[in-house]
Formats: sequence, structure tokens, C-alpha cells
Amino acid sequence: MLDVRRAEDRYRGGEADAGIDTRHAFSFSGHYDPDNTGFGLLVACNEERLAPGAGFATHPHRDLEIVTWVVDGALTHTDSAKNATVVRPGDLQHLSAGSGVQHSERNAGPGPLRFWQMWLVPGTFGAPPRYDVVRGIADGTPYPLARTRAVLHVRRLVAGARTALPDAPWVYVQAVRGELSLNGAPLHPGDAARVPAAVGLTATAGTAGAEFLTWEMHAEPTYG
Repeated sequence: MLDVRRAEDRYRGGEADAGIDTRHAFSFSGHYDPDNTGFGLLVACNEERLAPGAGFATHPHRDLEIVTWVVDGALTHTDSAKNATVVRPGDLQHLSAGSGVQHSERNAGPGPLRFWQMWLVPGTFGAPPRYDVVRGIADGTPYPLARTRAVLHVRRLVAGARTALPDAPWVYVQAVRGELSLNGAPLHPGDAARVPAAVGLTATAGTAGAEFLTWEMHAEPTYG
């Protein structure tokens, strides 16, 4: 079953006065829906829009795999493990919070910043924090998360191109740019599709091409 969730149906959050506009795919912060707390190992998939100078002050995380994909602008990241980086479109950022880390994220650039941030539950708890940035990740390159049974696939297709997606117990497709068709279902920027027991999925790019993220997940969260 292919479950399409439209961009306009996301929960709206953030702080407008502070230049932060957040759009949540799942229950998050003040938005709670007991029927929408996650999919597979994915428990957050937020579209974040930050005005110049806006950002998230230093705050803690523990036992989360946090993956960030920048669409427009540049994201400045600092954390308590002394990592300090600027993440731009085409770069993949991964913070494995492990036993605990504090970080901040902000838009230090002159223009607007838009990025997707996704949180997954690890299979190993209490491990040392890790940080990784892949600069200019190539199309189709799989990025496995070492501490959880999930793989991210970044895809950029030219107009009319087709690609097979992985078979997995849980597949999550997030449309980023352009338009695509997933087994005949149209996806526009911001739309997502949740596919349990995925077999034989095919994505086809629209007339302007398509950029999208695909999570291949082989487990659900287990705690304790």
C-alpha cells in the first residue's frame, strides 16, 4: 500500500517572530497524533525554513540518528564535540547523538535557508557520538547508518528518467525538487510516500526532473 502525504497537510510549527518556519511530517513538540508518531525507524522528517540570522540555539540530543539535507542556502552547525561546519546543497550531514551531544544550527548566510532534517531511532544505545559530512554526495550513492538498520538513497533524475527503488519492509520517499511519479502516484515538492512491505517500486521524473530522498528501513524502533 502506497500512502501519499501532501506537503500542505504537514503540521506547522516553528517561531515566526524568530524567522523559523517548520513543517512536520510526524507528531512533534506541540503536535501530537497517536496515529502518526513515525514510520519504520523514522520518527521525524521536518522541512525547516530559516530567515537570515535565524536558527536553533544550543540544545541536547541523545540516542538519535539525525540526517540533514540542505535544499537552498547554507547551514552552520556547531556541537559539543567541537565540530563546526557549513553544510550546503549537495552535502549530506549525519549526527549520531549516541550517549549525548549538544548542537546548534543557524542560517549565517545572507539569503534564506531551507533544509530537511530527519531523525531515526538507532539499534545501539549509549554509544559515543559521531559526526559525518559527505560533500557533494553523488546521485544514487547509498548512505547506510551504521547504528541502525536504515539506508538513505539520494536521487537526482533528469526529465523522464526512471529508477527502481529498493525493496524493504519500510520505504519512505521524500520529494525535494521537481516532480516525480511513484508507481503512478504523483509527488510534488514537499510530498512524501510511506510504503510498507515495499516491492517493485519505480520512480519516474517529471518534465523538470526530480530530486528526492528515499529511506530504506529494515526494522522498527526497539527501546530498552
